Amino acid sequence: MKRALDVIVAGVGLILLGPLFAVAAVLIKADSPGPVFFRQERIGRGFRPFQIYKFRTMVKDAPRKGGVLTVSGDSRITRIGEMLRQTKIDEVPQLINILRGDMSLVGPRPEVRQYVELFREQYETILAVRPGLTDLASIKYRDESAILARSENPEQEYIKGILPDKLRLGEEYVRRSSLVLDLTLIFKTILALIPRKYVDPLQKL
Repeated sequence: MKRALDVIVAGVGLILLGPLFAVAAVLIKADSPGPVFFRQERIGRGFRPFQIYKFRTMVKDAPRKGGVLTVSGDSRITRIGEMLRQTKIDEVPQLINILRGDMSLVGPRPEVRQYVELFREQYETILAVRPGLTDLASIKYRDESAILARSENPEQEYIKGILPDKLRLGEEYVRRSSLVLDLTLIFKTILALIPRKYVDPLQKL
């Protein structure tokens, strides 16, 4: 059931969002040199690596120029990239990963190899399922880059503070995994993307 939902939603989403892909591609190419898509190795189910797709929001070869973490105000982020990040439109190409079977709509967010190796024992549990486009941690840490920007050492803040909590939430998702939970997280993710002035009245209903 879960895989069928992934394929249907990802397939329909890619068709309906075709115009968005076209507009984003034009804006990205006009804004800065480099490819439309950012691709990076992530570790998936069963520790199998795969290439994740996102719209490029930073200058070409950004990881080589400043590491894999991104904080608010990062000089590598392009003008269009800032807008794509704020709206989370940069994540939309991961529908391709979902259609290919690398990811699911809901599941622990995929991480880069260096961080997976630091917490390999916990990832044994977490990577028993496909990583997802959204999960408990995605909602809690929607403003992760802003949190990191306030830290004197973003790398250490991520490794010692944020990532361990993400792993805890990932393990919780695996324990509680169900279609009802997935649908709930999808709904909460959509609410998280809506400006708060519109969300607050909905939450009081």
